Amino acid sequence: MELAHSLLLNEEAYNQLGDVQKAEFIFDWLRYLEKLLLATSRSDVREKQKTLVEQLLSLLNSSPGPPTRKLLAKNLAILYSIGDTFSIYETIDKCNELIRSKDDSPSYLPTKLAAVVCLGSLYKKLGRILGNTFTDTVGNILKAMKSAESQGRYEIMLSLQNILSGLGAAATPCHRDVYKAARSCLTDRSMAVRCAAAKCLLELQNEAVFMWSTDLDSVATLCFKSFEGSNYDVRISVSKLLGTVLAKAIISKHPGAAASRQSVRRVSLEEVLELLGTGFLRGSSGFLRASGDMLKGTSSVSRDVRVGVTQAYVVFVSTLGGAWLEKNFAAFLSHTLSLVSQSHPKATQTQIDAVCSRRCVSFILRATVGSLLGEKAQIAAAKDICQAIWKLKKVMDAVTSDGNLETRLGSADVAASQHLLVCALQELGNLIHSLGTTAAPLLQDSSAGVLDNVISVTLHPSISVRLAAAWCLHCIAVALPSYLTPLLDRCLERLTVLKSSPEAVTGFSFAVAALLGAVKHCPLGIPHGKGKIIMTLAEDLLCSAAQNSRLSAQRTQAGWLLIAGLMTLGPAFVNHHLARVLLLWKCVFPVSPKDLGTEKSRGDSFTWQVTLEGRAGALCAIKSFVSHCGDLLTEEVIQHLLPPLPCAVDLLTLLSSILKTYGSPLKTPSVVYRQRLYELLILLPPETYEGYLCAVLRELAADLTAPDIQVAASTFLLPRLCHQDDLLILSPLLQDTDHRFIEEQLLLGNGIACGSLEYDPYSIYEKDVEGDSVPKPLPPTLSVISSAVKLFGVVCAHVGEAQRLLILEQLLDSIKHTKGARQQVVQLHVVSSVSSFLKYVAGSKGHLGPEEMRRPVLALVMGALESPSPLLRCAAAEAWARLAQVVDDGAFTAVLAQVSFDKLKSARDAVTRTGHSLALGSLHRYLGGISSSQHLNSCVGILYTLSQDSTSPDVQTWALHSLSLVIDSAGPLYYTHAEPTLSLIIMLLLNVPPTHAEVHQSLGRCLNALITTLGPELQGNSTSVSTLRTSCLLGCAVMQDNPDCLVQAQAISCLQQLHMFAPRHVNLSSLVSCLCVNLCSPYLLLRRAVLACLRQLVQREAAEVSEHAVTLAKVSREELTPDANIREVGLEGALLTLLDKETDGRLCHDIKETLNHMLTSMAVDKLSFWLKLCKDVLAASADFTTVTCVDTMQEEEGDKGDDASVLTIRNDGRPHPFTNPRWATRVFAAECVCRIINQCENAHSAHFDIALAQEMKKRDSRNDFLVLHLADLIRMAFMAATDHSDQLRLSGLETLLVVIRRFATIPEPEFPGHVILEQYQANVGAALRPAFTSETPPDVTAKACQVCSAWIASGVVSDLNDLRRVHQLLVASLTKIQVGKEALSHLYNESASTMEILAVLKAWAEVYIIAVERHKNHKQPLKTTCSEESVGNGSISSDGLLDLVHADLGTLSRLWLAALQDFALLTLPSEFASQLPVEGISVEFLCSLRSDATMESITACLHALQALLDVPWPRSKIGSDQDLGIELLNVLHRVILTRESPSIQLASLEVVRQIICAAQEHVKEKRRSAEVDDGAAEKETLPEFGEGKDTGGLVPGKSLVFATLELCVCILVRQLPELNPKLTGSPGVKATKPQMLSEDGSRLVSAALVILSELPAVCSPEGSISILPTILYLTIGVLRETAVKLPGGQLSSTVAASLQALKGILSSPMARAEKSHTAWTDLLRSALTTVLDCWDPVAGTHQELDEVSLLTAITVFTLSTSPEVTTIPCLQKRCIEKFKATLEIKDPMVQIKTYQLLLSIFQYPNPAVSYPYIYSLVSSIVEKLQEIDKRKPEDTTELQIFQEGIKVLEALVAIAEEQHRSQLVACLLPILISFLLDENALGSATSIMRNLHDFALQNLMQIGPQYSSVFKSVMASSPALKARLEAAIKGNQESVKLKIPTSKHTKNSGKNSSIQLKTNFL
Repeated sequence: MELAHSLLLNEEAYNQLGDVQKAEFIFDWLRYLEKLLLATSRSDVREKQKTLVEQLLSLLNSSPGPPTRKLLAKNLAILYSIGDTFSIYETIDKCNELIRSKDDSPSYLPTKLAAVVCLGSLYKKLGRILGNTFTDTVGNILKAMKSAESQGRYEIMLSLQNILSGLGAAATPCHRDVYKAARSCLTDRSMAVRCAAAKCLLELQNEAVFMWSTDLDSVATLCFKSFEGSNYDVRISVSKLLGTVLAKAIISKHPGAAASRQSVRRVSLEEVLELLGTGFLRGSSGFLRASGDMLKGTSSVSRDVRVGVTQAYVVFVSTLGGAWLEKNFAAFLSHTLSLVSQSHPKATQTQIDAVCSRRCVSFILRATVGSLLGEKAQIAAAKDICQAIWKLKKVMDAVTSDGNLETRLGSADVAASQHLLVCALQELGNLIHSLGTTAAPLLQDSSAGVLDNVISVTLHPSISVRLAAAWCLHCIAVALPSYLTPLLDRCLERLTVLKSSPEAVTGFSFAVAALLGAVKHCPLGIPHGKGKIIMTLAEDLLCSAAQNSRLSAQRTQAGWLLIAGLMTLGPAFVNHHLARVLLLWKCVFPVSPKDLGTEKSRGDSFTWQVTLEGRAGALCAIKSFVSHCGDLLTEEVIQHLLPPLPCAVDLLTLLSSILKTYGSPLKTPSVVYRQRLYELLILLPPETYEGYLCAVLRELAADLTAPDIQVAASTFLLPRLCHQDDLLILSPLLQDTDHRFIEEQLLLGNGIACGSLEYDPYSIYEKDVEGDSVPKPLPPTLSVISSAVKLFGVVCAHVGEAQRLLILEQLLDSIKHTKGARQQVVQLHVVSSVSSFLKYVAGSKGHLGPEEMRRPVLALVMGALESPSPLLRCAAAEAWARLAQVVDDGAFTAVLAQVSFDKLKSARDAVTRTGHSLALGSLHRYLGGISSSQHLNSCVGILYTLSQDSTSPDVQTWALHSLSLVIDSAGPLYYTHAEPTLSLIIMLLLNVPPTHAEVHQSLGRCLNALITTLGPELQGNSTSVSTLRTSCLLGCAVMQDNPDCLVQAQAISCLQQLHMFAPRHVNLSSLVSCLCVNLCSPYLLLRRAVLACLRQLVQREAAEVSEHAVTLAKVSREELTPDANIREVGLEGALLTLLDKETDGRLCHDIKETLNHMLTSMAVDKLSFWLKLCKDVLAASADFTTVTCVDTMQEEEGDKGDDASVLTIRNDGRPHPFTNPRWATRVFAAECVCRIINQCENAHSAHFDIALAQEMKKRDSRNDFLVLHLADLIRMAFMAATDHSDQLRLSGLETLLVVIRRFATIPEPEFPGHVILEQYQANVGAALRPAFTSETPPDVTAKACQVCSAWIASGVVSDLNDLRRVHQLLVASLTKIQVGKEALSHLYNESASTMEILAVLKAWAEVYIIAVERHKNHKQPLKTTCSEESVGNGSISSDGLLDLVHADLGTLSRLWLAALQDFALLTLPSEFASQLPVEGISVEFLCSLRSDATMESITACLHALQALLDVPWPRSKIGSDQDLGIELLNVLHRVILTRESPSIQLASLEVVRQIICAAQEHVKEKRRSAEVDDGAAEKETLPEFGEGKDTGGLVPGKSLVFATLELCVCILVRQLPELNPKLTGSPGVKATKPQMLSEDGSRLVSAALVILSELPAVCSPEGSISILPTILYLTIGVLRETAVKLPGGQLSSTVAASLQALKGILSSPMARAEKSHTAWTDLLRSALTTVLDCWDPVAGTHQELDEVSLLTAITVFTLSTSPEVTTIPCLQKRCIEKFKATLEIKDPMVQIKTYQLLLSIFQYPNPAVSYPYIYSLVSSIVEKLQEIDKRKPEDTTELQIFQEGIKVLEALVAIAEEQHRSQLVACLLPILISFLLDENALGSATSIMRNLHDFALQNLMQIGPQYSSVFKSVMASSPALKARLEAAIKGNQESVKLKIPTSKHTKNSGKNSSIQLKTNFL
């Protein structure tokens, strides 16, 4: 392929290739040429232009395929635009000549088409230069069109579009001719031609005035005709044309009117709307012809015309824009609603028509009002809609109140108004739903009267209107949760009062059910008591139903509807009422079959109607219970559910005979009953109705084979039985589009209704599958089939095999015995049920049964595989593969595959070939393992052949789709086929006409599967891989140029895969440009593909992607849609704009993810840009009435010239980059601000240091730091926190919290002693104040409390008066929560008020903790520098904050303790339920439902307790009240058990320590007072204080010490399970490797050890004996398990803690107390033995314990206990042995530590302890020190060893008896002198030796004077030593002299001079 990369075509290389490669080579060359021409200089191009033109023109004759011709034309145009244009006329003539040619052979067609495309391209690029030639060209092209086939017509239309585009107004002479030609093409039988004609006319209307003036009517009629029989693409294109032309008619100024000397009249809005209305109501039959048909009542508008016109309405309004709509909304609304009014009965003459028309009207309103208007305009629109509802209601009231003879006419009026009301109510609901809490002003506006209006139409005579009103209330409640409870109360009250009105009973029961369905969308819930009210009312309705026959049906339905709605509230609500519900359920069915028979004989039509309604309702309520309250479905409950089921099934079998008896009134109720029973049985486990499986199966078979439906409506049944991926090859309507809501009706076919709420009122409380739109249940006749199909799958799998075979045979026969349309219906149902059965069996890993079972299934599926319905074939292919999967036998699978092979070889019809090719693909999908290579080869071979069958695009599509499945499932086995498959794909991509988009889509799927299969292989560099990769990229390029959006989406996802596997080889710049161009595509699937790809790209290369996008925006202006304003706001801003407009959930998620990735990697570098984006979004819709409340918005801000203000000044005429963003977008922007702050935290420190930031900014103005934008951050947080939207307020408060936490400590350089946040205190106060108003929801108040406490605790505000503003908010909230339940709002669930209470208490706790800490630290000033004046003017003294809190402390401490106690009780496991107090768990402290809030609340409560126990008085209370202490310990123990969080456990342990200290203080106080009272004389008679008294017994549950031990053991054993003797199997030492704990674990263990060491002090002497073994066992255990060797001889934190604890225990007064002394001594000796045993390896295992840790433990024992513990010979000897052994260890750090420990033992005052050590160890120490002469120290550690050794010897000299001292000095002096250096050696010595010399000299000078006699005798006896010493002293003096001049600056000068003074002792 590299040979293709040259300016001129390499003809030599080209001619050597085969045909397929030639096409590929040409395409690659043309792609390269396009880039090259733009980059080459003009002169170079001109030089080669002649040859190049010749080469390009010669290619016209080589039958170029569609993509090639398009690229060829483009290159020609570029070439002429850069080079000379003199030969262009020849080129045009050449093209015209080719078009005029009489050759009609298929082989010549590509040449003709290429010529047509070239002309279009040339005129588009160079139109103005070619002005005079165009008439001939256009004439020639139009002439050619008359004889052209569809491809020709398609290309000619597109070419004409290009010609018109290039010529502009110059083409006027040809306008009429082009218009005439395009008219005929707009109703062409080829859909692609219609689309092309629409594009051509759209281009034409830019200049052709007549289209939107004189010929407007005919253009409209033409478009209506074009919609007939159209597909989705045509509707999109033609509606765009029609909408644009009509919009032009209204806004145009008619510039051409004067020129053409004709008066062009202005068209009014009414006329345009009338025109559109005509199309909607009468279709394309025009104005005149319609009347005759209408009189006869025959004409009906086809659905595709109505849907097309609906889309045109939306285009029309969107073109005119939001501002226009806002101005003209009232007129537009009344027109749109009138489409379904009585004045146009055509649109609503049948229920089916009415439902479809209503959908269209709803879509028009949703797509215009919902998308184009900002929030304020939407509120105004909602008021208009309310007004419309009110007017319609007035009409209705007049009719219903008028009792005269004309009432019959009136009832028609009522029927007429119903559809208008339904549409108005649904749009009102949708509007309020999307506005969320920003709709609050609308509902508070009494003049609009929204709620009154909606509630009043709940009584409308039409059930559809009552349901729509109920749904509207549901939307209001979801949007504004504060209205949920009041609305519920109001509806329940009306329902109770108006119980005798049938409309009121149904209307308000619908409303209550709809509101109950809203509860799951409102996290704050409803009060718990509502459940009881609703249940009581429901029972009352059911019980009173029989009292009044006029109301029986309504009351029965209402009662069960309320119960079914109640079930959606979940187990917590339902649990209390379950018994009553089960009782009602039991009573609704007869007890025995006999009673049922009696019923049947006695009833009449009406009673059966009511009975069936009641039983269907009961089934629905139980279904709701089973699906929403799974947790309550215990065995016992299931047993209560079962008894009525047999009777319900018996009634099912009797229905047909009852129906025969009573006729049609029972038809619908019986269908509904069947559906309800089926739905319930689907949910229940089949075992529960095992006895009646056969009866149910028979009924199902009857339903499926004798249906009421006359039309085969496959689309409601089959899609869920097909594989999702296979639906792509069917109608594009099955895929997601933006128009799904209206396009859905076209899928079902004309005879079948779309879904609508009135078909199943019970669906009103169910969650809608598609987000916020109204539920759309299908009519019962359809949904009963749907449920039957699903249930058949389950039941058929559970009946006996004989029964199963019988029923399958029966189904097969039923298809054979029907004919025509009826047969299609039965086949559809039967195949669906068999598919459902196979899917169920495969899913549950079951088996089909014996071999004879296969035959009927195979016959059924085989028949469907050859059905004319594509959807049925698709489902059959899936079932075919499922059959193979279920049989699970290789031979059978091979037979199935062979059947398909044979059929494909012999059959010639498209139906068989498509069905069986997909069957092969499906087999591969489910049984990839069947692919023996031969089987794979044959399969691939057949599919290759089929995919090249150009006579049938359908066969190609299905075969290629099947091939993509084979590639996917074969995986690596497919490698051998990769190359030929890729060639095939490229060949087809280059040759299949663009009119067959579905073939291209399948090709795209194949390419995608192939890229996935090749995977990372594509990175390779071998020739074969390189070729494959180039072909993949080429394929993507062809698909990117395809006009079909779904093919472009495929191209993008292929490139995405390639980028993942071989990123270096994908051109990022062109990929990003492709993504940007399609960012706002009208096709949802293309937008999804764009975003999925972007999301992947920005994870790796965010900055590059962003730069490419901006570069592209600057370069190409026409390609980018104006919606994506990338040039001004970058890709990030464009994505934010898109997020604001987008409604598809998946797409919004991808946009957010993409932005998050971009923010993470780029926000720090592009800080100003990102902050400005967020600020623009937040400010664009900030309600400035709220902003004015802060009058202190910093003045200097304005001086600095804020970005936004500059923008608004400069852009007066230009729109704001974000116009009226929705609240959800603003919430996202606020979240982004928090993320930006977090990102900066991990970046440069200057982001949070203003002085540094300013300095760096001065150095380089490009530097940018977050702290410089603090004003903006505060402003954004403020704007968000004071918005109408509650979600935005929460985000704003969170942002404010983050800002406070991050910036609170940053000092203000200009005002020392102050921080930068101080200047914003007014803003913070103003942002918080609205959150404490009475109507604010609890979650917002809770968040605000958190911000308040953070602000107060941050210490930003130094003036107490300023702080009071915020403090006052907390005081108010505390008062509010104290008043109790009465004051807290009844609007939400009790848990919401609990959350608020806990938030308030937590905020106070945090403030109190800070206050106490400051009080403790008050000796240090609060600020780093505190000027005197600031102290004088009321700044916070250390006690100031404490004073603020003090007033409420009594209340707070009571509430804090209550909260902790309740929390502890609630977290008790269920087995302790008996211990819960009956009263006393105040609902106020039901723990917050949000687990994160719970954690924070517990931590806050614990910190509050700590602060409380820091104060003496509470401590004394806890100390003296042992029960209270134990209770508190138990609470803390439960907290530790139930919460894994280390911070919570640590905080709990701190409180435990404080409780123990309090107990210690209490015991000490009692002992002291007893001693004082009794006098010291009678000391021995003193009573024992402390736990254990005289006996030493500790009673569990009554003992504080025991409770503490339990808690500490719990902590220790969790961290070190080895401490548990039960686990380790023995209580003794176990040889495990010691371990390092995590940091958290270490802290917890250390804290527990501190507590353990304090316990003996709380006990009496006897009590201490009881607990000592446990404490010692645990402390030594921790030492043993964590004594890990660490570098540098350090001790691990746990070892240090255990040694500290050990020291505390050993030095306890109890060890010396008279009563406990003996026992303690024994126990401490045992403990020492245990420590010594740790040392010795057990059973041959080697333990890597740290010797230093163990030696330290021995030392602690030796020094801290009384001598009698350690001086018994056996122990003392072992201890000394350990020291000896350790001295021999080579590790220098161990030696140093050993010397240090020995020093402390040697210096111990009691000779009984120290002397044995001295005698045993001193000789070996001296020996070691004498080695030094031989082995000089080489580093500081070795030096340190000697120094420590010398210190030990010196200490010995000091403590030795007089007679031995001279010997020791005599040993020591030679060692010291051996370290000295003479003056020569001193100069060249290493620093180590020098230090040793200094050390020795200093020591000698201290020893000399002290022991001068010994010193002199040693010197006298050894002249060598004396000489060495003198030389050293002399050398030292020399060096001192040298240093004297600089001695002022040297650190050692003092030391040296002191040495000098003392050198004269000789």
